[in-house]
Amino acid sequence: MIKTGIVGGTGYTGVELLRLLAMHPQAELQAITSRAEAGTPVADIFPNLRGHVDIAFSDPNDASLTDCDVVFFATPNGIAMQHAPALLEAGVKVIDLAADFRFKDAALWEQWYGMTHACPELLAEAVYGLPEINREAVRDARLIGNAGCYPTAVELGFMPLIENSLIDLERLVADCKSGASGAGRSATVGLLMSEINESVKAYGVQGHRHLPEIRQVLTSLAAQPVGLTFVPHLMPMTRGIHATLYATLKNTDVDLQALFEQRYRNEAFVDILPAGSHPETRTVRGGNNCRIAVHRPQDGDTVVVLSVIDNLVKGAAGQAVQNMNIMFGEDEKAGLDGVALLP
Repeated sequence: MIKTGIVGGTGYTGVELLRLLAMHPQAELQAITSRAEAGTPVADIFPNLRGHVDIAFSDPNDASLTDCDVVFFATPNGIAMQHAPALLEAGVKVIDLAADFRFKDAALWEQWYGMTHACPELLAEAVYGLPEINREAVRDARLIGNAGCYPTAVELGFMPLIENSLIDLERLVADCKSGASGAGRSATVGLLMSEINESVKAYGVQGHRHLPEIRQVLTSLAAQPVGLTFVPHLMPMTRGIHATLYATLKNTDVDLQALFEQRYRNEAFVDILPAGSHPETRTVRGGNNCRIAVHRPQDGDTVVVLSVIDNLVKGAAGQAVQNMNIMFGEDEKAGLDGVALLP
């Protein structure tokens, strides 16, 4: 059994981790921390876990995290970097669902996240946790910076095109929509139902924190800088990300459908839909899948890739469990083979 711990278990990614680990055949939950809810049974806060998770929240100072094989940080940015060095020193593997270990450049991270990095010496070692790109590195890692939600949808959508040098890298566009759970569980006026219902709005147009993360990955894939315009939108739904990606083909004499099918034919969690399809976020709700369709409108030189994920699963907790499975030599699909929810 894999002894697991979760730091920060009262947010949406925390409860999603609990749900997935409760269904995992090889995971044994040792501890889940929350300062505010210490001593409270998990099922009292999240009744959906009644009968599946029987432990109580513990104070981070009292939790026996060093007894775990792996600790997940489902915490805001800036928390994992404070505690990861001590856990690693104790032989515990760390998977951070926030952004503390996604960047290789500490100065770039500090520029976008507005704080000094507590352990920049670990950034070179940390593995970017998108298995479809870094599976072998994840297998040997002890520290994972789980890929972000928007970045997962965008990177998987652009990857086959960039790997095969098929597109103009200077004018990539990612037009993305996300449900409200992507902003976390805190009480915020702008996320009240009466504020977001029957409305759509863009945000972060001048620069969203996921922009440099996406650029870092796409630049690595291309082995040269890329020009990317990334515009996120808030949608009146709970879960889901829909990324509409645009690029200009350098050569239109290519079978894009076959290219995408070939690239992802051995990937359990990337589903290339038949030609002409239009994926919907509801078809991945609760599942760890990324569903992709590729189009070339009017047979022109513009390629449009449609990529959908559940931001809390493939965009966060599910991807973290997928990384854990790889790190510990388990079946990559363990605990993640549930069918998405409809309607």
